[in-house]
Amino acid sequence: MGFAIILMCLLFYSSFTTISVAQQAFKCREGTTCRSLVGYKSPNTTSISSIQKLFGVKNLHSLLGANNLRSSTSPNYMIQEQQVIKIPIPCICFNGTGASNKMPIYTVQPDDGLYYIANNVFMGLLAHQRIQQVNRIENPNVIYVGQELWIPLPCSCEEVEGERVVHYAHLVEEGSTVEEIAEKFGTTNDTLYRLNGITNNSQLIAATAFDVPLKACNSSVRIDSLDSPFLVPNNTYFFTANNCVKCKCDAANNWTLQCEPSGKKPSSWSACPAMQCEGGLLTIGNTTTSGCNTTTCAYAGFSGDQNIFTALATQSTCPVTTAPGGSPGNFASRIGLSRNYLFICIHMILLLVYLL
Repeated sequence: MGFAIILMCLLFYSSFTTISVAQQAFKCREGTTCRSLVGYKSPNTTSISSIQKLFGVKNLHSLLGANNLRSSTSPNYMIQEQQVIKIPIPCICFNGTGASNKMPIYTVQPDDGLYYIANNVFMGLLAHQRIQQVNRIENPNVIYVGQELWIPLPCSCEEVEGERVVHYAHLVEEGSTVEEIAEKFGTTNDTLYRLNGITNNSQLIAATAFDVPLKACNSSVRIDSLDSPFLVPNNTYFFTANNCVKCKCDAANNWTLQCEPSGKKPSSWSACPAMQCEGGLLTIGNTTTSGCNTTTCAYAGFSGDQNIFTALATQSTCPVTTAPGGSPGNFASRIGLSRNYLFICIHMILLLVYLL
């Protein structure tokens, strides 16, 4: 009996050690929340609505936006076998790591086991010990048909090198390298090594989650907005302010967030409020040009009392004047220098005439 208790303790210790190693890539400060992404490789051909249901994504347009699919895409749109689709998840940080906040909830089916659920249903995005831990399951071999399990998908809300980013749980492909992953997602090898606690490619494990930071577009969203921090990575779009505003990120637009009225029915308001900037001449997404300056009415967040915040953002395309030698300078000061040179030259000429 005593031996059995010791063996059980060792098994629990082994499970928690495995969890610690598996989750070290998704470190997170206690209490922080954000939006993250996970990469799901579909094990078979299925509809996008089936994937939405599996992961408990509330709105289909959130899934469409994360994959830059047209907002009019049908729920019956087919995802091909082995195709990777990005899943948007709300992330919460506790015990030094991040997890999807009480979603998805998976209902145990006949013949399911924790290992099968982790590796065959959710394709290795997390270790089965992690499911055991958060659901406080004493015996990993004993689960029941119809039992509801929280699947804590890996995520993080940490800044990377002083910048807010969207953390993406990338499913490692067989034979891939850190260099290939860094090039694909626009980051650096050193950043990936550091985030994931590894030092070389031999430590990459196929079919496991790998923490990849995705750069987000710059925005004017205020820190007191209900959707702050509002982070939208490249080649994605997102509906916010109770579905009233659609924002997209395109690196080709100088990494500046582009927002506009969505034209959709709000999710909890009776109607979308006014979205005009100061002066009432521009609404969100509209621009005006004066000379070489372009002013845009930008989305700046929303509040619980049905207000949408706006801000005027001005970008200048004016040519930069440069001083001699190529460095920027003040035009008036250059004129002054030219007059000094002219004054000296005249005196030199008069001196030469006198000597002759």
